[in-house]
Amino acid sequence: MAILYALVARGTVVLSEFTATSTNASSIAKQILEKVPGNNDSNVSYSQDRYVFHVKRTDGLTVLCMAEETAGRRIPFAFLEDIHQRFVRTYGRAVHTAQAYAMNEEFSRVLSQQIEYYSNDPNADRINRIKGEMNQVRGVMIENIDKVLDRGERLELLVDKTANMQGNTFRFRKQARRFRSNVWWRNCKLTVLLILLLLVIIYIAVAFLCHGPTLPSCI
Repeated sequence: MAILYALVARGTVVLSEFTATSTNASSIAKQILEKVPGNNDSNVSYSQDRYVFHVKRTDGLTVLCMAEETAGRRIPFAFLEDIHQRFVRTYGRAVHTAQAYAMNEEFSRVLSQQIEYYSNDPNADRINRIKGEMNQVRGVMIENIDKVLDRGERLELLVDKTANMQGNTFRFRKQARRFRSNVWWRNCKLTVLLILLLLVIIYIAVAFLCHGPTLPSCI
């Protein structure tokens, strides 16, 4: 699964979050919220081992996700843009006054659905390829998370490895369904051909019996 965790926050106040696997990403993400520089709109990524925290801040609203490094930047930032639009469209001005986790019960389901979509559905990346690379992604600065958090000890990101297994299982099931569908269609075509062949044979036999040569009569 390419994207493992996501949250929506106003400043350091988390309004909704969702994690797709067992991880301490939530605690790290909250520390990142405190360290994101300035109040201006920005897009920035922070690397940690094989994972990257991508952050998009727009009009005081921050959307953050943690993704595998192999996911690149186009998909995670497309996900963040999608989540930002959905959140603002759903809650409007309420986002500026809502208390912590006020929207979590409802919007965490949206985060879950979109994480699944952007992690496993090939159409997610295909659509963004058609749109072209988003301009804000090209200028994203990537920093090491240890430098941003300014801590003496190394910060360990703990991620349940079953997340990768979940993604592989999803792809395997999809391939299995495609294979079964291909086999079904092939069997259907073979059945139709056999029926047509049988009808042709019956037609020829009936035609021969009805119009075949008559035996000479005895004199």
